[in-house]
Amino acid sequence: MGTSDAASKDVTVSLAEKKPIVVFVLGGPGSGKGTQCANIVQHFGYTHLSAGDLLRAERNSGSENGTMIQNMMKEGKIVPSELTIKLLQKAMLESGNNKFLIDGFPRNEENRAAFEAVTKIEPEFVLFFNCPEEELERRILNRNQGREDDNIETIRKRFKVFLESSLPVIEYYKAKGKVLEIDAAKSIEEVFDAVKVIFTTKVEKVVAA
Repeated sequence: MGTSDAASKDVTVSLAEKKPIVVFVLGGPGSGKGTQCANIVQHFGYTHLSAGDLLRAERNSGSENGTMIQNMMKEGKIVPSELTIKLLQKAMLESGNNKFLIDGFPRNEENRAAFEAVTKIEPEFVLFFNCPEEELERRILNRNQGREDDNIETIRKRFKVFLESSLPVIEYYKAKGKVLEIDAAKSIEEVFDAVKVIFTTKVEKVVAA
């Protein structure tokens, strides 16, 4: 146990020393954040880390943690923040980059507090893709015709969960002046134009400093 704790501490120290630029990317299901993250990676050289993808990869790895994730997901439970953060830290260190888009995390206030406490890193800003529920429903139904988990009830449930859990995180960072909101109801091109302005002005200032 002690060795594992020491290893985690080493990871945290070496990551904090790199002073990485971290941007949290939040938005409801169907808000198009995945598409925009891919554009940001291509144009601005960020590494895109999806908390959900990292958890799924760990689940499929057959490790001890993977078995725990599998069981928790099966029971509909939320995976402990510490585990998700550990996977994010590992991916950040292994990437060799120091600019990261963390997509779909923090999902709630507990995630947020744990991330800052464990990593000693505060996000540079939070990119919030805001989109009305009716538009999200329309997009998801059009995109995934025939997928069982994309019926209207499930979509509304997912959106409700997003609002209840993620909005307090957005409010917290808004109070610190760190939320940059994008009107995600527009076309992919228009949304990326707005994203480009943010990354060109905000991030270049950070790098120059």
